[in-house]
Amino acid sequence: MNVEQLEKPITYDVKHEVEKIPATEKSSEAAEDKEKGVVADASGGQAEGEVNEKKVVANPPASEGTITIGEALEAAVLTAGNKPVEWSDAAAIQAAEVRATGRTNIMPGGVAASAQSAATLNARANSEDDKTTLAVVLTGARSKLPSDKPATRKDAEGVTGAEMRNDPHLTTYPTGVAASVAAAARINQAK
Repeated sequence: MNVEQLEKPITYDVKHEVEKIPATEKSSEAAEDKEKGVVADASGGQAEGEVNEKKVVANPPASEGTITIGEALEAAVLTAGNKPVEWSDAAAIQAAEVRATGRTNIMPGGVAASAQSAATLNARANSEDDKTTLAVVLTGARSKLPSDKPATRKDAEGVTGAEMRNDPHLTTYPTGVAASVAAAARINQAK
């Protein structure tokens, strides 16, 4: 996948999936309106037999100029991509996913599940070469999130707290996941 494909939101054309539903005739006036082509208010401006050609966006882009949590996770690849995934990273990624999606459980196959799996495998790995890095887990994070939202200060605090609680030294990695979300929140707040 190239960068253009990653930045473009996923859209589905629902034109072919829409069923043509005839208007119900409640009175003689409704029948006359139907013959004249008058559209009922409840139809949202759509005449009978007319196909709604609006596109549904699965992961809509955030408002112009803001950085989303998914983008912040992908930015962590640039700053700390070679770092092996640790428990603190997995916890921060999970907190970021929860805040981005609004769900409290981990999605199978999502970013948080991948991070937890990588942290488990890395804890058992014998050499540094066998460890999974943040780049492997976070590349394409936006596409793995079912929904995304602009990063806020509260999001940054939650992700930072999760990373610190799961670190043996109670610190965050200077250019890691929490730092990326915090940087995104600062940029968004400045706008």
